[in-house]
Amino acid sequence: MIFKPFKSTYLFLFLLLNFQLISCGQKVQNSKFKVQGFVKDSVLKTGAEQTSLYLDVLKGKNVAVVANQTSVIGKRGKSNVESWEYTHIVDSLLSLNIKVKKVFSPEHGFRGKADAAELIKDGFDAKTGLPILSLHGRSKKPSTAQLKGIDVVVFDIQDVGVRFYTYISTLHYVMEACAENGIPVLILDRPNPNAHYIDGPVLEMEHSSFVGKHAVPVVYGMTIGEFGQMINGKKLLKNNIQCDLKVIPLENYTHNSTYSLPIKPSPNLPNDKSINLYPSLGFFEGTTINAGRGTEFQFQRYGAPFFKKNDFSYTPLANEGAKYPKHKNNLCYGVDLRNYKHLSKIDLSFLMNAYKQTPKTEKFFGSTFTIHAGNKKLQEQIEQGLSEKEIRKTWAKGLEEFKKIRKQYLIYE
Repeated sequence: MIFKPFKSTYLFLFLLLNFQLISCGQKVQNSKFKVQGFVKDSVLKTGAEQTSLYLDVLKGKNVAVVANQTSVIGKRGKSNVESWEYTHIVDSLLSLNIKVKKVFSPEHGFRGKADAAELIKDGFDAKTGLPILSLHGRSKKPSTAQLKGIDVVVFDIQDVGVRFYTYISTLHYVMEACAENGIPVLILDRPNPNAHYIDGPVLEMEHSSFVGKHAVPVVYGMTIGEFGQMINGKKLLKNNIQCDLKVIPLENYTHNSTYSLPIKPSPNLPNDKSINLYPSLGFFEGTTINAGRGTEFQFQRYGAPFFKKNDFSYTPLANEGAKYPKHKNNLCYGVDLRNYKHLSKIDLSFLMNAYKQTPKTEKFFGSTFTIHAGNKKLQEQIEQGLSEKEIRKTWAKGLEEFKKIRKQYLIYE
């Protein structure tokens, strides 16, 4: 390219510098730049996609993989607008001559089609013939017998950054079992689509369960790799043992990065809107209110047959991931949230509105509400008629203390 003489050397240098930045395609986190008339993004890479960073750790080893339908490596097409193609991490490792011996699967199963809380049986993968061992069946923790002969465990599951989403509990038990058996764990990190904020009551440990195992807020703002580092660093495993842990980090990622999950992480989180609303609507799991299960808009609506009749209604039916939805086959009146604003904090108005619309409020809260909330206080506060502002004030101290702890284990800005 030929440049005409510039009267100002400084102007020339400024324009030249900008031209070089565009021509070289410099990667800047959360940036976009124009190339030949279209917009190209800095490419976010998952841990799984960066095979050069972990293949040497696995070569010649007997490997077990903790995975589900989200455990894939994406390949971008020829242009920015083409769809991605995916290879499952198990298929990828086998093609690279890594000796994968077995697969452990979490809640919802290896293919991610089972109902929430449904017990999953062991089986075999039809494509590879590998044994699939359930971590949401008779046991939620790998046994010593199941780990016999395994040299390293690879953990690669897409999480959504919400305390009562059980994949972090699965991670905890995998790390614990591996620590007890002297087996290293390799986490292939993935983005947290709810990493842009931290909110909600911090779990009180007397209410710890598989639905919420750690003293963290409902929304904790960490990737699964960072969360694993916190489990290890704080010695949260049984008897304060620690795991030989390595995290393969994301590339071109911050906690404020926008990331649309290419594959739904579970049957009832079908899209970005449901994932964003899940921390707020997930409280309904412990109530008599339907939160869209049994429809195609899970966690994007809520309602019940006893709500006041209005212009919005729907009928929950049995479907994939919800064989027995609340109020199955009954017309529910409720609230449609498909066009609701993007949330950067938990919205308690849904829960409070539903409580007020319930004729017999003593039947509103179910036995599992406490383990979802992480304490008994939230139910009591709703029943006492406290405002959202008053309730949120009681979270403040716990959130500030958690943020100090969290900061020690972060990998990304």
